[in-house]
Amino acid sequence: MTRVAKHKGSFYSDNCQEIINQINRFTDIMMSALPNKNFLNYEPRAIISPHAGYIYSGFTANIAHKLLANTTAKRIIVIGPSHYVGFNGISGSFYDRYETPCGYLAIDKEYLEIIKNKFNIKFVTKTHQQEHSTETQMPLIKHYHKDKKIIELIYGKSSNLANLIKFLLKDKDNALVISTDLSHFHTLKKANQIDKNCLDGVYNQDLNLLKKCEACGYDGLIAMVQVAKEMKLNIELLDYRTSYDYSKDKNRVVGYMSAVVL
Repeated sequence: MTRVAKHKGSFYSDNCQEIINQINRFTDIMMSALPNKNFLNYEPRAIISPHAGYIYSGFTANIAHKLLANTTAKRIIVIGPSHYVGFNGISGSFYDRYETPCGYLAIDKEYLEIIKNKFNIKFVTKTHQQEHSTETQMPLIKHYHKDKKIIELIYGKSSNLANLIKFLLKDKDNALVISTDLSHFHTLKKANQIDKNCLDGVYNQDLNLLKKCEACGYDGLIAMVQVAKEMKLNIELLDYRTSYDYSKDKNRVVGYMSAVVL
């Protein structure tokens, strides 16, 4: 069975070469703007990456994914919130492969079975057929990890994410992508104020400050920070911007952040 790329042609191009050109353009802009390139040697255990259309958040996401390319992990596990289907718990992508415009990614079904039994992971087919928070990460993963296997995990309400993330990070064969955007549809000034709680909360691993953060992937974000704090992992912020940078609309702004967990 194939997890079809439902959002190709909308959130990102349905043409492989156009995606490659866009990623290369993002990277060229990043490299030309960097005063210090030492951080390019980071080997993340996990990244936090936004999931809007590439014209809005692709640059921010690409910085994190470029660093994740340094990982020696065998599989990439993408964790994102359900935007369209309501359910309790966590759903896993029990398909054979995942479609991207640049080819298929193999799904590690054997490992998915292992965590299924331990964390009662279900298969809510409809959420995987529609969800963009995880799907938008896949063309970037295909670009930087052509032959690595992936797992897609989508969470609804009442999910046990912190314990799951901690379990996954104890295995050096796993690298994680935590998918989230930040505040939605405030004025630019208000969005910057709210998003500062997210940025400072993530960087300082301050769970109380993160309570003031607005993020569609809030549960995944706070679980990742909680686990980083418990496991004494560092978190470095990479980029922050808003939809205003592209749209120039100051009245309905969405915030985007990327970070690495080391």
